[in-house]
Amino acid sequence: MSAPDRSLQTVSVPSDWTPAGWRARPAAQQPHYPDEAALAEVVGELSRLPPLVTSWEILSLKKQLAEAQEGKRFLLQGGDCAESFADCESALVSNRLKVLLQMSLVLVHGLRLPVVRVGRFAGQYAKPRSADMEERDGVSLPSYRGDFINQPEFTAQARLPDPRRMVKGHARSAMTMNFVRALIDGGFADLHHPEYWDLGWVGHSPLSDEYRRMVAAVGDAVRFMETISGDTLHNLNRADFYTSHEALLLPYEEALTRQVPRQWGWFNLSTHFPWIGMRTAAIDGAHVEYFRGLRNPVAVKIGPSVTPDQLLRLVDVLNPSNEPGRLALIHRMGAAQVAQKLPPLLDAVRREGHRVLWICDPMHGNTESTSNGYKTRRFDNIRGELESAFDLHAAAGTRLGGVHLELTGENVTECTGGARELTDTDLARAYRSTVDPRLNYEQSLEIAMLIVRKQASLAAPVSA
Repeated sequence: MSAPDRSLQTVSVPSDWTPAGWRARPAAQQPHYPDEAALAEVVGELSRLPPLVTSWEILSLKKQLAEAQEGKRFLLQGGDCAESFADCESALVSNRLKVLLQMSLVLVHGLRLPVVRVGRFAGQYAKPRSADMEERDGVSLPSYRGDFINQPEFTAQARLPDPRRMVKGHARSAMTMNFVRALIDGGFADLHHPEYWDLGWVGHSPLSDEYRRMVAAVGDAVRFMETISGDTLHNLNRADFYTSHEALLLPYEEALTRQVPRQWGWFNLSTHFPWIGMRTAAIDGAHVEYFRGLRNPVAVKIGPSVTPDQLLRLVDVLNPSNEPGRLALIHRMGAAQVAQKLPPLLDAVRREGHRVLWICDPMHGNTESTSNGYKTRRFDNIRGELESAFDLHAAAGTRLGGVHLELTGENVTECTGGARELTDTDLARAYRSTVDPRLNYEQSLEIAMLIVRKQASLAAPVSA
């Protein structure tokens, strides 16, 4: 008899939980809809629409995340800071997929581990903001909170929260998922043809030669194994892709939370892997209350203000049965604070024996504004936080099992530094983000190569 699958073990179901239970708790970062009846009508409509993902996909991801906790896989999670309805285009979606495929090939080749590919797409349409209102030239309007809620143009009509945008966002998410699935099923991710993943604008990238050497090495290995076996390695024809987004807009998430036949419990079927942002992770808040009843694997962003006691209480609420693959902790401290703030959290979680997947987000703690008015992130700080995170986990006896990045397949100039040494003056050339700055293709690939080199250095024996 085979050993039981611990990652899919039956765990205790909160008997006092319902998908709407969050409504009795303080709900941060929610828009103020002017028409409650219209909101209720939209939530009812969404609850009858088909789901975007399936329960068996969710459980498959949970199993893979449990393996990543044990060092048997590595998680690559990446995509736009905030999707826009206008960017639901085939070229943009396929380019985003290409970047993640290329990064995962680098990681698989260098780490000698399977990679769990999770995109920040098909639902990343809501964003938290630091203030409810935005003021320009003496005019005050509601802040832009993502295309799920309102529009970025600074007009009273555009900034008015409109619940019908949730239905439009569901449709855009469905179209994105349909196209991604079609690409994957059609062989887009076939390791026999990595040339499918080429991005034309980077043909002369400083990193292109090193990447192509990796592609050639993988191709040689594939052909060697097929020669030995005398057959095509069919499991190389496709790759699993999963979706994730910050489950910020709770009426939308509630409407897509379902029970399914032949499974116990409740699933959020808007995404495989929802997460709680740093601004909405209060123990007694609506988001934690909503998340505690889901069967999905879930994640929480952890910032420098979180204390060990707060984190342990949060882990107890979100994963009371200590289920493998259930909970990921995404730390985002900033390069200047990670060495001081992260170790106490690692020690506390390890000491209590909690099963979690540690993920580094080296982006959000390193955001700054330039003198010419652009919000940016400096590649040196992103790299510095990521390298420090690997070192700190090694010192604490814990494992960094993944990375969480905001990136794009487009030729943007939003983060400075990297292979082409972008400067503040380059930002004006191709700055397209409506919210946060993203890594472009070259910078993303450089991060993947950095991870491989860092892991190799940590694994290398220390000479006497």
